[in-house]
Formats: sequence, C-alpha cells, structure tokens
Amino acid sequence: MRLLQRLIPVALALAAVIHTPVDAGVSKAASASFSISKTRIDAALADMVSDGRAAGVSALVWKDGREVYFGKSGHADRENGKTMARDTIVQIFSMTKPVTGVALMQLWEQGKFGLDDPVARYLPEFANMQVYAGNDANGVAQYRPAARPITIRDLMRHTAGFAGDGNETPAHETFSLAKPSALDHDLAELGRRLARVPLLHDPGERWVYGISVDVQALLVEKLSGQPYAGYVQQHILAPLKMRDTAWHQPEARFARFAAMYWNKSGKLERESDEVARTLNFQDNELTPGAYGLASTLDDYMRFARMLLGKGQLEGVRLLKPSTIDLMASDHLDPRVTDRQWLPGKGSVGFGFDFAVRKSAPQTAEENRGATGEFFWDGAATTLFWVDPANNLAAVYFVQVRPFDGTLHHDIRQAVYGAGYLGPSGD
Repeated sequence: MRLLQRLIPVALALAAVIHTPVDAGVSKAASASFSISKTRIDAALADMVSDGRAAGVSALVWKDGREVYFGKSGHADRENGKTMARDTIVQIFSMTKPVTGVALMQLWEQGKFGLDDPVARYLPEFANMQVYAGNDANGVAQYRPAARPITIRDLMRHTAGFAGDGNETPAHETFSLAKPSALDHDLAELGRRLARVPLLHDPGERWVYGISVDVQALLVEKLSGQPYAGYVQQHILAPLKMRDTAWHQPEARFARFAAMYWNKSGKLERESDEVARTLNFQDNELTPGAYGLASTLDDYMRFARMLLGKGQLEGVRLLKPSTIDLMASDHLDPRVTDRQWLPGKGSVGFGFDFAVRKSAPQTAEENRGATGEFFWDGAATTLFWVDPANNLAAVYFVQVRPFDGTLHHDIRQAVYGAGYLGPSGD
C-alpha cells in the first residue's frame, strides 16, 4: 500500500506532462525548471555569428540578485575589426518605449491624469478625431467621427487607432504626407501633425503598433512642464545611473557605436555610420518616445533590474510595486481580436508598453519563457525581458535589420533550454 501511495503522485505528474498541450510540439524533455549554462549560451551566440545572421551579438543575464551570465561574439564593426564589447553602444529603437511608459506612469502616480481620461483633455488637438470609413462607389475616401475619444490607456496599449507610414489606405497616405515623425521638429509639432491624420479604426477596437508612444512622450512634456528628454534624464536615467543612454549622444561616444547591418537575402551589408547614427545627432529637434535612445548592455540591464525589483534599484525607487504590476498586466480586451502581428510574439497579451506572456509556450517554435514575464524589443533585433517567476532579467544586443525573430528564439532557448515550459509547466 505504501508503495502504491508513493507511485500515485508520480503517475499523476507523468499524466500532467503527457496531457500538456505543448508536449508534442516542444519536446519529451519539457521542464518546469532550468539552470543557466554559460556553455550553452556562448555556443548560441557564436552560432548567430558563424551562420551569418549577425555580425556581432552580446547578452547579459541577471538572476537571483546577481549577474549569472555575460557573453559576446563577433564584431560591433566587422569591416573595421572592432569586436563587440561590454560598453558597445547600440540603437535600441523600440526598447525606448518602456522607458517612456515608466516616465508617464510616474506622473500617473502623482495624480496628474487618469488612465481613462481622454487624451484631448490635455492635448486639445486630439479632440474630434475622424476615422477612415472606406471609399464610396466612386473611390472617394469617406470619413466619420470616432465612436469615442482616444484615452491615455489606448496610447499605452496601442489601441488608439493611429495610422502609420504606407499607402494601404488614405489614412496611411495622409500620415506619410504629414510626416509627423520628421526629426527636424519637436514633439509638439508631431502632435499637431498627427492630430490631422484620420484614424484607421475606432479607439479600443484593434491593436495596431505605432506612433502612440510618441504621444505619451508629448503628454510627459505637457504634464511635467519639462522637455521630454530632460524629464527622462532627471527622473529615470540619472537615478538609475544609466550614464551612456541618450537620444543625443556626444560625438566622443560615436567610436563606441556598433555598426548597423542589413540582412539582404542572407548577406549582411553594413550601413554607413552617418545613417546609422542619424537618430543621435545633436541637431535633431525630435526626441521620440517610441524610439531613438542608444544604450549599452549594462545601462539597459539597470533599467530591467529596476522593473524586476518592482520599481526599485539599489535603494532608488522610480515606481510603486503596484504600478509595475499594472503595467505588466494584459490590458487588451478579449474583444480586441485583430492584433496585427502581436500573436507572432507567442502566447502574449499587451500591457503598458510591454508584451505580457499569458501562458506557457505552445509549440517548439514559440520563444521559451515563463507565464507572467514582460518584454519588448527593437527594430534592429535587440531584446529584453523580465521574468518575475524566475527572478531573472535578460538583455540581448545585436544590430541587424530587418527584424530577425530567429535570433530571439535562439537566445531564449539558450537561456532556458529547449524544453522549458515555465514554473510547474503553467
């Protein structure tokens, strides 16, 4: 009887694994635990370079209160023989967005606004927005008033309805002509130009990635009374000691910049330095909330560690723990079924400027990770994630365009192992 009592839990555990929906797609070694293997991560980084997907890569992993991995492979500038280094500066593009989210939520904690306040309460130019409603029988574009105002919550979860560059619809064409993101004007002008562009859909209806985080930055200016970059420097970068992170980098740091590479049919082609550093020239007027920061591996890890620390790093508190939890929760209504390319990120929803993992990986192709993690990435394929369940944060740097999701799959698999499903397989 005692033997039977001991065997029953084992049988139940095996049955749970067998019936886990990811079992067939992931591996027979599906696991609820993992250990950091320097050998495994080093090999993955080396493979990314040797197979031609990247010129140079680096990664930093923090777990249980200490650094557990740093590694690099390849070149920051292949043509000039400059290897990837710990202090290499890279363009992080959309990894700027979570920084903007933190800035805006600091002002929310101060009672400066409500999440469901209309944006037009603070930025009147966004009142009376029009929505593109298709073309009539003669091919003439039709417009109608938006069903409801854009809220600040919409800005933070990409449901505002803004169009972007392109020619798919007259709304896209109007956006392209308006050039709201041109680098030669400031955030206030960005807002004025964007407000004249018709929406693609009613606010709250669909998830469409885009310019809304720049409007968040404009709100930071409006509510704080400071230029956006100045606010971020004073209230985020300086307190976290992120000394090499900026929109406008000093020219003396340009020697530490990684080159940008374009993957053209499997061959990496180096971008010119002038084009690669355009976002960081001192004469740019625009300091976007959605992109534009350049940073180092260690600097961005300090930001990630603050998030892992529920808003605090080394005794410096930027946000309350409850605010971090709010930002890292899924805010997409289940009725928002049109989510553009977000499902390609895996079993995720979206919080405030982060994707949020909602369940264990469902297939072998899906990125490894734990339920409850939150993360984002950048156009040059940079990535960071915060995994509270494992008390882990990771930052991965590379400078490859267009965005290459296979690199993210491989670095996550190297950190967690191929069979990792998250704690207890949840």
